[in-house]
Amino acid sequence: MFPVLVLTLVFMGCTRDLNRMAPPQQVPQAEAAVPQAEPVQEDTVYREQAARLAASMDDARLAAQVLMSGIDGKPPALSDAMKTLLRNSPPGGIMLFKYNLDAEKERIRAFLDACSAYIAAATAEQDELLRIPPFIAVDHEGGAVHRFGPEVSRLPEPAWFWETAQKYGRDYALTELESAALRSGEEIKALGITMNLAPVAEVLDEENRLFLEGRSYGPDPAFTEAAVQAFIRGMEAAGIACVVKHFPGNTGTDPHKGRAILARDAQALNRMVQPFAGVIRDKEPAAIMVSHIVVPAWDGERNASLSSRVIRERLRGTLGFTGIVIGDDFSMGAVADAGLSLEAAVVEALNAGLDMVMTWPRNLRGVHDAILKAVQEGRLPRARLQEAVEQILFEKLRYGLIQEKNRDEI
Repeated sequence: MFPVLVLTLVFMGCTRDLNRMAPPQQVPQAEAAVPQAEPVQEDTVYREQAARLAASMDDARLAAQVLMSGIDGKPPALSDAMKTLLRNSPPGGIMLFKYNLDAEKERIRAFLDACSAYIAAATAEQDELLRIPPFIAVDHEGGAVHRFGPEVSRLPEPAWFWETAQKYGRDYALTELESAALRSGEEIKALGITMNLAPVAEVLDEENRLFLEGRSYGPDPAFTEAAVQAFIRGMEAAGIACVVKHFPGNTGTDPHKGRAILARDAQALNRMVQPFAGVIRDKEPAAIMVSHIVVPAWDGERNASLSSRVIRERLRGTLGFTGIVIGDDFSMGAVADAGLSLEAAVVEALNAGLDMVMTWPRNLRGVHDAILKAVQEGRLPRARLQEAVEQILFEKLRYGLIQEKNRDEI
């Protein structure tokens, strides 16, 4: 095993030199306890509870539950303006960035607890049984994608595990990855985080290298699949729901800036999505994030996030995914270049099969109103919206977000 000092420095994000590291004497046993699959009977109970709970919600609460929003503010408290916004449109999830987390651990925990309680209370204004906390989500991939201050340990970047596998063996690298994910998961769970917008399951190649850099687990689909599974096992053992991203992949064009096209044939696409397919088959995550890429081989007209051919036919149908399908940030340039307003794109995405959409405080009320109006006008079937919310509530039940006293009454 690596010397304790060296491993500590790597885990804290310090400069590393693999050539100077002594090879491990033996492959250590995984420290992360692999969670056992939940009994099918328990999942059935959660499905039934989620369906009853969603059916009891009015249109406004359903339309808010499919939103994952950023928030303005940081410890110690939300602003009055943000409180008003969350009270009127209590989202199903909030996503955090460095400006929200620039504080000591104790203050972060108090702040996130207060945010969660406030949103839960807002969902229950008309019925106490509808007290639904949000997912508290953050991008915690490792390496450069680290939203916390120096008090929170920085995971090694994904590329480091590929390098380690080349030098010391696949089993050793995967063991270290699972152990690191468990330790990190426990640390962020103690802060009040419940969802990790990670890991990246994209295979590195010459076309996407410029965009992904060290965020990928490398060029080998089999190792990427195994690494993603190890990351999920570690995080889930700590009680963190994972969002695997970005299906089906990216190119070298940054979708934040504009339209990106994934011009691959069927064989190349199958290789690209192998890690997603394997993870769904062997260790299905709570959610998968769909990118705004255009995939002509599947649908040459719509972004993947707006395409039922990608979401329903490929991700749900061919790959058999049953968890939450989340769209990447809808304020990206790739969405604007599709010729749709933000509000129209969100409605189209929900119709195409997305269950959850990302937005920002400045757009939260407008997007919420647009979804509600689309339901009232019949452009978005209420049954589709309710189906999406059922999937979100199912995962919230599975991960213990909904209070025990409410479960028995649902």
